[in-house]
Amino acid sequence: MPLGEPVATSDIVVRLNRLYEDYWEFILKEYPLTATYLGDHRFDGALEDASEDAFHRRVAQSEKYLDRLRGLKKPSATPDLLNYELFERELEDNLESAKFRPYLTPMTQQSGLQIDIPELVTYHPFGSVSDFENFSSRLRAFPRLVDQVIQSMRTGIQAGIVLAKGTAEKIIPQLEANVVQDPRKLDLYKSVENISSGINPRDALRIRNDIGEAIRQSIVPAFEKLLGFFKEEYLPACRSDVGIWSLPDGTERYAYTVRHYTTTNLSPDEIHDLGFKELSRIHREMRAIADQIGFKGSLQEFISSVRRDRSLYNSSPAELLDGFRKILQKMDEKLPLLFGRLPKAKYGFREIEAFRAESAPDAYYYRPPEDGSRPAYFYVNTFRPEQRPKYTMEVLAYHEAVPGHHLQLAIQQELTDLPKFRRHGGYTAFIEGWGLYSEELPKLVGFYKNALSDFGRLSFDAWRAARLVVDTGIHHKRWTRERAIQFFLENTALSELNIVSEVDRYIAWPGQALAYKVGQLRINELRAKAEKALGPRFDIRRFHDELLGDGALALDVLSNKMEHWIANESKVKS
Repeated sequence: MPLGEPVATSDIVVRLNRLYEDYWEFILKEYPLTATYLGDHRFDGALEDASEDAFHRRVAQSEKYLDRLRGLKKPSATPDLLNYELFERELEDNLESAKFRPYLTPMTQQSGLQIDIPELVTYHPFGSVSDFENFSSRLRAFPRLVDQVIQSMRTGIQAGIVLAKGTAEKIIPQLEANVVQDPRKLDLYKSVENISSGINPRDALRIRNDIGEAIRQSIVPAFEKLLGFFKEEYLPACRSDVGIWSLPDGTERYAYTVRHYTTTNLSPDEIHDLGFKELSRIHREMRAIADQIGFKGSLQEFISSVRRDRSLYNSSPAELLDGFRKILQKMDEKLPLLFGRLPKAKYGFREIEAFRAESAPDAYYYRPPEDGSRPAYFYVNTFRPEQRPKYTMEVLAYHEAVPGHHLQLAIQQELTDLPKFRRHGGYTAFIEGWGLYSEELPKLVGFYKNALSDFGRLSFDAWRAARLVVDTGIHHKRWTRERAIQFFLENTALSELNIVSEVDRYIAWPGQALAYKVGQLRINELRAKAEKALGPRFDIRRFHDELLGDGALALDVLSNKMEHWIANESKVKS
C-alpha cells in the first residue's frame, strides 16, 4: 500500500501489531535456545543455524520487515508511535551491525556455543520423555553447529577479522573441560541424574543410555574437533594487538559499538574525558571515607591497605552465598519504600559453573522465563572466594538482583501491553545504567551502614568510570592490556583477580562497558530535574514506576518520556 493512502488508525495499529508478532516469531525460530529460555517450548529439539547463509537470510528478513514497516503510516497516538519508532530503530541497528559480519567471531571467553550448550541443563525442561528426546536431539545436532562455527572462523581468518590472541587463549580451557572420557563428568549429564518418578523405569534407562551416547558420540568429539581447530589454526592467526582498532575496519566498527551501547552521539574522546571527570569526583568521596575511618596516608595507600587486608575477604563459597542471601533479604523488605510496582517473578541463587568461573565476572543476573516456570537467578562466582571482598557484596547484590536488574527486567517482562520485541529486548545503556543507578539507591532506605561497604559502593562507581577510560583507551587510543590493568589498580579498590577478568572482558566485548556510566548519569540527571521541578511533592516511587513503565528505552527516548512526565506532574500538582 502506498505511503499516505488513507487507512483507519485502528487498521494501521492492527497491521503494525501483526508485523511485530511476525518479527518475534521469526526471532524465536531462528534462535531456539532463546525461545526455550523464555519458556516457549515449540523449538526445544533444535539448535541455531550458525552458517553464513543463515546470517544473510536474517539480514534479508530484517530488510523485509523494515520495508513493511515503512509501508505503513506512522500512528499518532503515543504508545503506538513509540512501538513504531523503536521497532524501526531495532531493525536499522540490526542492519548496521550486519555490516561488521559478527558471525566471523562467534565466540569469546564469555559467549558462544562453549557457554550456551553446557548451560542448557539450567533451563531446558526435563519433565517428560519428549523433553529428554528434544534434549538428545539438541546434543546430536551439536557437531553441525561446531562445523558451521569453524567454517565462519576460517572465513574470518581469511578476512583478517579475528579475536585478540589473549581472548582466544581463554576459550581453550573452556573447550578442554568438555573433552572427557566419562559423560557423567559433564554438566550435560546432570539432566538424567534425577529423572522424574513420573517416567517409568524402562524409559528412564533408555533416556540415560541415549543421553550418555549423545554426549560420547556427538558432544565430546565435536568439542575435541573445535579444540584442535583453535590450537592448530585459529590461535596462530589471532591478532597480537588487543584493541579493535587493529581490525581492518576497526575505527568504523568501534564507532558503531559506541553508538549501539550508549544510544548517544558521544565520541570515544568525549567518553574518555568523561571517565576522568567522574573518577575525580568519586575519588574525593572515597577520600572522605578514608578520613572518616582515620586513615592518614594517601587514597592510593588506603586502597592498597584494603586490598591487602585478608580479613575483608570471604573464606568459602558457602560464606559468600550466605552473605548475599542475608543482604538481599533485608533489601527485599525495603523495596515498597522506593517502588509502587514490584515484579511478580521471584529470584533465586546459583553458583556460576566451574567450567567458566575463572573467566567470569563476580556475578550475573539471568531473567525469568515468560511462562513463570522457574525464577530468575542471581548467579554468584564462588571461584577463589578468598579473593572476593566482603566490602563489595552489598553493592554487587543491589546491582544484580534488587533494586537492580531483577526489578527492572522482571517488571519489563510483565508489561503485557508491550510488543514482545520490547518486553524481551531493550537497550544496554538503560539496563546497565539502571543497574548502576540502583547501587546507590539503598542509601535512601538506610543501607551501607558500614563505612567500608560504602567505600565498596564507591569503588564500584569508580570501576564503571574507569571503564570509560579503559575501554576507549584500549579500542581507540591503542592502550596495551598491561596499561589497562595498571590503570585499574591505581584507580579502584577491586582485587587484582577481578581487574584482570574485567580488562579481558573489555578486550573481548568492545563498547559494552561504556553503557553503565553513561546510562547512570542520564538517569541521575532526570531524577535531579524531577526533584527540582516538583520540590517537596516529588515522590520517588512514582518517579521509578514511570521510569521503568515502558521497559528499557534508548536514552534519548527515555529523556523525552521523563521530561514530558515531569511537565505533566508539575501541572497536576500545582
